[in-house]
Amino acid sequence: MEKIYQQALLYDFYGELLTEHQRSVYEDAVCNDLSLGEIAQDRGISRQGVHDLIRRCDKILQEYESKLRLVEKFMNAREKVAKIIDLAQEPGQSADRLQEIHRLARELQQEL
Repeated sequence: MEKIYQQALLYDFYGELLTEHQRSVYEDAVCNDLSLGEIAQDRGISRQGVHDLIRRCDKILQEYESKLRLVEKFMNAREKVAKIIDLAQEPGQSADRLQEIHRLARELQQEL
């Protein structure tokens, strides 16, 4: 499940950078959960061709992430927002807790 989630995130961020054909096949495999055989039959290509194309797309998307790190930044921002929410909901806010909330919020602001 983790691999599919990672593939979907990469596709969400960088999918538009793939060719239309790559995007269509990759979306069918990852987002629509079609089998290699189903995709191959729909497109009139071999299962091996579909498999190779998906692997090539995975590699392309990973390369974009290694250079741009958009998914990593997004995940970090998400974690900080969750922590801010948790800290803000705790009763009896201490000065230390409020400082932590402000620190995290400033970090987020600088990252965005």
